[in-house]
Amino acid sequence: MGMNESDFAAAAERTLAAIETAVEGCDADIETTRAGNVLTLELGDGSKIVVNSQMPMRQIWVAARSGAHHYEWSEGAWRDTRDGSELFAALSRIVSAQGGTAVLLRAG
Repeated sequence: MGMNESDFAAAAERTLAAIETAVEGCDADIETTRAGNVLTLELGDGSKIVVNSQMPMRQIWVAARSGAHHYEWSEGAWRDTRDGSELFAALSRIVSAQGGTAVLLRAG
């Protein structure tokens, strides 16, 4: 939890880049757009999922049709502050549910 600002910025940047790479590497019809600390995934039906880093809270936030999810670095992974689910596993579920096609996203 005790991540300083520069460590968080580097970790968040690596994570956003890894999500972008994972999405681009999967077969699903998803367009990625990156603007600074905001990564937008546009699904085939035109709906969007937004992933961004929140420096003040040292969190990564995901906004999807299913709601907002906040992730903190804990035990070597980004974990949902509510249910403890890991970011890539959760994103796979969120993207699959919202897009109607099973998508599996893996870190690195």
